[in-house]
Amino acid sequence: MLFTMSIKTFIFLNLLIFISLSPSISTNTSNILYDIFPFIRVYTDGTIQRFIGTDVVPPSIDPTAGVRSKDIIIGPILNLTARLFLPKTADPGNKIPLLVYFHGGGFFTESASSPSYQTHLNSVVGEANVVAVSVNYRLAPEHPLPIGYEDSWLALKWVFNGTEDWIKNYVDFGRVFVGGDSAGANIAHNMAIRVGLDKTGRVSLNGLFLNCPHFWGKKPIGSGEVSNKQVKSVMENIWVRAYPNTMGFDDPLLNPGLDPNLWRLGCRRVLVYVAGNDILRGRGFYYKEALRKSKWKGVVKVVEAQGEEHDFGVRFPNTTNAIKLVKRFASFLNGGQV
Repeated sequence: MLFTMSIKTFIFLNLLIFISLSPSISTNTSNILYDIFPFIRVYTDGTIQRFIGTDVVPPSIDPTAGVRSKDIIIGPILNLTARLFLPKTADPGNKIPLLVYFHGGGFFTESASSPSYQTHLNSVVGEANVVAVSVNYRLAPEHPLPIGYEDSWLALKWVFNGTEDWIKNYVDFGRVFVGGDSAGANIAHNMAIRVGLDKTGRVSLNGLFLNCPHFWGKKPIGSGEVSNKQVKSVMENIWVRAYPNTMGFDDPLLNPGLDPNLWRLGCRRVLVYVAGNDILRGRGFYYKEALRKSKWKGVVKVVEAQGEEHDFGVRFPNTTNAIKLVKRFASFLNGGQV
């Protein structure tokens, strides 16, 4: 409890800093193109200021789980990289599942090198005994969507080339999963759609894990999307600024319920986590119902962590519900009940 309170105090203090930087009280806002609190501010001269997700940590050997990590280059021309994770007990004679993971951050912030994602992937890999590839897709606004999707698809195809030593020596390609949180969960879903549409058959998935997925749409779902106008504005600004050429808020990339290809989702097992106090909570349940109403033949389950905020599993890793999420995630990766 003391640790949880200290984390919340830390976030509160940081929010005060963000508020102090807000254009609403700035003495000079004429040079600000747009401001998406608390992620990013873009100025008319092209200067970009990120308020969160800029800290990085090097790959390492985790002292608790013994998980090893290293950075690799997937596409040198594109500056596309990833961080790989290998469990302590990995044995070339016993091939294990692979998780391809996409971090959150509203398409604008964070990376596979962020401290929170290093901690999260160390925990998942150690608990599940799987190999993981955490993808550093390029970020908006310097690289507007759909570049992030294209990078992620390139990374997923690269995985199935099987040329990297940790992947080649330890991975069972019959048990490959994609997953992510928030905007990364959006990307993970869209990668599973691409797998279903891919006619080459070179990429196959066993399952999909979505943690507080960043989905949206024109039609509100739940009272929170109507009453919380400030958060609604942030959600909509994120999308149009990250993807200037989007079809709108019912773009199938953002609103999978209106995707005519939803039934072609390229896996048969889906686990969705939602947080009870998250404005996106309803979108997770909507996603489940949309899958069930489509012609998709698979099993989908939504788990709700009551009383939790958006992306609690990554933001507050030592809380009871975050630990439960990691254990449920690990079970899912090892073929446990959806």
